[in-house]
Amino acid sequence: MKSEADILLDVRNLSMRYPLRRRTPFGPRQHVHAVNDVSLRLRRGETLGIVGESGSGKTTLARCILRLLEPTSGRIALQGQDITHLRGRALREARRHMQFVFQDPYASLDPRLRALELVREPLDALGGFSRSEADAIALRLLERVGLSAAQARQFPHQFSGGQRQRIGIARALVLNPQLVVADEPVSALDVSVRAQILNLMADLRREFGLSYLIISHDLAIIEHVCDQVAIVYLGRIVEHGPVEQIFRDPRHPYTRTLLAAIPSPDPSRRRRAVEIAGDLPNPAAPPPGCPFHPRCPHAQDACRQSVPPLDLLPGEGGSGAGERRVACFFAQSLGPAPGLV
Repeated sequence: MKSEADILLDVRNLSMRYPLRRRTPFGPRQHVHAVNDVSLRLRRGETLGIVGESGSGKTTLARCILRLLEPTSGRIALQGQDITHLRGRALREARRHMQFVFQDPYASLDPRLRALELVREPLDALGGFSRSEADAIALRLLERVGLSAAQARQFPHQFSGGQRQRIGIARALVLNPQLVVADEPVSALDVSVRAQILNLMADLRREFGLSYLIISHDLAIIEHVCDQVAIVYLGRIVEHGPVEQIFRDPRHPYTRTLLAAIPSPDPSRRRRAVEIAGDLPNPAAPPPGCPFHPRCPHAQDACRQSVPPLDLLPGEGGSGAGERRVACFFAQSLGPAPGLV
């Protein structure tokens, strides 16, 4: 059993709402509910995947955790320290321990800087290193991610997409962080390059003792690299737990629809279709009750009246990596998940 000291990231009741312009001068102000009452924990050395449709709030959640956005409410603790309201120097110091790998390796690198300068930039920003020390650290990281000393003098346009993402990973690791948040780290890359980057991230995780928070819509990637997974719908976590358990037996209807959409590599076997109606609701006017009920084939009156809590599944244990939580009133009575036929 792991102790509280093993918890690296602890997010409690985090919400993010964006105000919209009033339709009339004295009318009520609406808000976009991008993140709604999200709570999660990440242990040291673990990888947590955040999965959901486009517009479900995955990236907003990641940016709030890194304090790139100011959350409306809730609490964020990193290594036991509350970072929710840090400002100035204190926030800069906290950012040594948490770094970001961006989705687009083409847009995230300054085209005017060479690879060595790009990786060295965080060291220059936070200070404490001479130019020669910073260069040595940056060069060592570039070589560790598979780039040569000669390539360290090149500009971003001289690299392929996979090489640019390697630069982004090296830049994220140069401050020796504890937490790395990766937002769709391979979605902009060719299929042939994705496995290389994912394997590199796995190797670096073991070597540096990293914890990853990976945002992705690709369930195959989440299954391959993550220990835990949180399924997000309309800004809320609707299912959370070990990857193996959730992929084997999803308990929330939304999770089932996502898993049923994964194509089978064997053409002689196909997945049973799971019906889902409509599109993602308007986050500025979320439906009452369970946010998924307008599209859920199992919705009942209780679903339309109140929001189901993210509760521990009975019989799943009460602690450690085996924790599994589902926000569905009827998670236990849905029967086996549709599988391959």
